[in-house]
Amino acid sequence: MPTPPPTGPLVTRDTLAADLRRLGVETGETLLVHSSLSSLGWVNGGAVAVVRGLLDALGPAGTLVVPTQTGDQSDPAGWENPPVPEQWWDRIRATMPPYDPLVTPSLGVGVIPETVRTWPGALRSAHPQTSFAALGPRAREITEGHAPDCRLGERSPLARLEKLGARVLLLGAGYDSCTAFHLAEYRIPAPRVEVGRPAPGGGWETVVEVSITSDRFDALGHDFERDRPVVRGGVGGADARLFPVADAVAYAERWLRLHRPREEDFPHPPA
Repeated sequence: MPTPPPTGPLVTRDTLAADLRRLGVETGETLLVHSSLSSLGWVNGGAVAVVRGLLDALGPAGTLVVPTQTGDQSDPAGWENPPVPEQWWDRIRATMPPYDPLVTPSLGVGVIPETVRTWPGALRSAHPQTSFAALGPRAREITEGHAPDCRLGERSPLARLEKLGARVLLLGAGYDSCTAFHLAEYRIPAPRVEVGRPAPGGGWETVVEVSITSDRFDALGHDFERDRPVVRGGVGGADARLFPVADAVAYAERWLRLHRPREEDFPHPPA
């Protein structure tokens, strides 16, 4: 049975850049993009055309930032999708290649971030599990100094993006992918967890980190959009949203305390 033809819309580098400008993306700004290629329609040139369209809209003075996370750089005991047999765990830990920002591929964030990661001139932050890649004049400032024990907190690119007045672009992606909300988790009382991963020099290491979760981020995003100015529009066939990182973090700090309390977040009274 023949494959049916695409239903569109037909999206090109030029139409994408025009849609982004119409949405409100400004020349010279810094933009953190969460994206879904399939949501855009039939893109002539695929992810490469999308990245070129984003760079066209931002201009040479703008900086494009994407998450390039590597969730597989983690303890196999916690893998669920799919799990691996318990008898493999020790061997996986002993042989897992350590994170290398130049060659370790991103995982679970889509083809557009992976295209940015491999783009000529791209820089990538050093955290082995929650890195970001950036293109543009502020790329080094944003990606340098990502602390190995700070996934998405004060010593991560997110905090630098906040200070630089960057904005978030959700390009066919939902609020459940909005990493800016995680920065708020570092600013409220939060439990700590042990995180296992391959050590930079070989072997295995465990670090203590803030516990982060995207649970209820969709509900958080719904309320944020209701209460704060969020620019909405279409880019190709995708729904797009545009808003400041700082607004998202400040709103999430208040919302998470009220609507997503976690028992471990609060000190227990003395016995």
